[in-house]
Amino acid sequence: MARTGRLTQYLMPAALVLVAAVLALTGYAMLSGDDFTPDSGKAGASATATASPSAGYAPPPDWTEPDRWAALPRGERTDARGMEVGFPRTTEGAVAMMAASNSTRLEGAYDNHQAQLRLFDSYLIAADRTETNREAVELAGIEADKQVRRTLGLPTGSDLPPGAYVRTHVVGFKVISQSPTEVSAWLLSRVTMKAGETQRETGSYMRSVVAVQWDGDWKTSLAAYTRAMTAGTPQPEIVAPGDPAFNSSAWTAIREAS
Repeated sequence: MARTGRLTQYLMPAALVLVAAVLALTGYAMLSGDDFTPDSGKAGASATATASPSAGYAPPPDWTEPDRWAALPRGERTDARGMEVGFPRTTEGAVAMMAASNSTRLEGAYDNHQAQLRLFDSYLIAADRTETNREAVELAGIEADKQVRRTLGLPTGSDLPPGAYVRTHVVGFKVISQSPTEVSAWLLSRVTMKAGETQRETGSYMRSVVAVQWDGDWKTSLAAYTRAMTAGTPQPEIVAPGDPAFNSSAWTAIREAS
């Protein structure tokens, strides 16, 4: 399970890959994830951006209804890359953009490298879309794909075999700060992976900071991210929806929009 835990630093919400690529400049840890195998319920190793250990997590057997729910709005349209854009200029619109840009599905020939470049072009604020940053994202994506295949026991450079996948889905959020021009939040994501049709699915929950600015639409911003990371907001506990601690940590669960 430790190998899967280390993978979360490469499978962080994809809209944050640029921040990952420049961690040496910011010096901030962005996320932490706690792994478990759904079939067994056993907690495994934890991973952060610096791979430091912490307590594991296993979802409880009983369901406790979340106190807070949100049905996030959809974007008005998709862009030329097929990405959802045009979110309302509201806090929930900003969180909806965060959720859309941080939910990914990798399978077959579709990989991190491709996904992250699409996210770079669609969701990063114009001021940060420099050639240097694009190159950093591209290199980070290539390294992420290598790590995915090493973790799943597959040859480097190969397509994922039938039934193999890595999926990230945002299941909750907690707003850090909000204004008409900038919103930051903790996101709670569920990451699942499978090495093939006959392999067992494994999963983890991951907590990350995302910050966006209004630039004609909500866009991920390094400046906004840095402000969120230096705000000193306590980290909410990594717990699944249905866990009593989900409510005490003030997470809001996400309903699928109709």
